[in-house]
Amino acid sequence: MLIYNVTINIDESVHDKWLEWMRDKHIPDMLDTGKFSHAKMVKVLVEEETGITYSIQYTTQDRKTLEAYYREDAERLRADAQKHFPNKFVAFRTELEVISQQIP
Repeated sequence: MLIYNVTINIDESVHDKWLEWMRDKHIPDMLDTGKFSHAKMVKVLVEEETGITYSIQYTTQDRKTLEAYYREDAERLRADAQKHFPNKFVAFRTELEVISQQIP
């Protein structure tokens, strides 16, 4: 299992609108690709000089599925974010491999 992690610092001037868009549009669009089983959005609790930082974690079954997302969906979904919030955020992406998961 892999986690596709997107860390985003969003400008405070559009924060509330962006947060609503993420919950109601972007994350559902990501899940609608059929390539992720679930998504988790968390707020990074570190004071930044500017903006507010979030991490959105999308869980996918394997590298092949993640590569299909990059090929088939990533460009369109990233462009949609730029269209709605041009020059108002910075994002960086990391891939994480789940080694173990424990649930009490």
